[in-house]
Amino acid sequence: MAEHRRDNWERLVDVPMTASALIFLAAYAWPILEPDLAGSWVVACRWIVWITWAKFAVDLIVRIALSEDRWAFVRSTPVDVAVVLLPLIRPLRLLRLVSLLHVLNRHAGSTMRGKVGIYLVGSVTLIVFVASLAVLDVERGGTGSIQSFGDAVWWSITTITTVGYGDTFPVTTTGRFIAAGLMFSGIAVLGVVTASFASWLVERVSEASDEAEAATARDIAVLHQEILSLREIILRQGEPPRDGLTDDEAPGPVVHR
Repeated sequence: MAEHRRDNWERLVDVPMTASALIFLAAYAWPILEPDLAGSWVVACRWIVWITWAKFAVDLIVRIALSEDRWAFVRSTPVDVAVVLLPLIRPLRLLRLVSLLHVLNRHAGSTMRGKVGIYLVGSVTLIVFVASLAVLDVERGGTGSIQSFGDAVWWSITTITTVGYGDTFPVTTTGRFIAAGLMFSGIAVLGVVTASFASWLVERVSEASDEAEAATARDIAVLHQEILSLREIILRQGEPPRDGLTDDEAPGPVVHR
């Protein structure tokens, strides 16, 4: 019963929490993308970030309260707990955008390959974007090579694809932690891509095999029918004359209709 109430709560707040995550993303990104933003707008963005954190905290508390086994629920949602408990670590605030991936997963199509494809494209785009924001936030103004959003995006792409071009790289400790997380994400993404491609190949080979087997079965059926027809003709021609009639005078076989 408790789990049912929690599921109802999660369905109820699904859209509002997703909207909050998008608003948070805009409030987090704007001061980073516009370093010369007016101070009043920066303060407003900070307030939005903290209000979003409060919403996620309330949501987590309610879900814990509605769970039958609360400790089991806490252990099963480490990211949600980290979002609430680590708000002061600025890059980790981006963890709350995981809720957007859950929405993508629920509305990603009917077929498994369609779900994987849409979920993969959406998650990679989101990961690259937020990693670029996070690393630019901690690297800009320092001695490193990542000083613009273009540099950050280029670094994120080369890192998540495990290419490691080497022309841009983080030099701060926080930036290196972000890089480590992006590397692990890249390994996971490559694993999903490889598995999806292998599944597609297996499916194509299976379809070709099924078509070949169906064609062979049709050919065998036609050949079987032709053999039966030839056998009937041979049997008719080999019948002996009846009642002393010659072959020319013997009546033909009776055809039943």
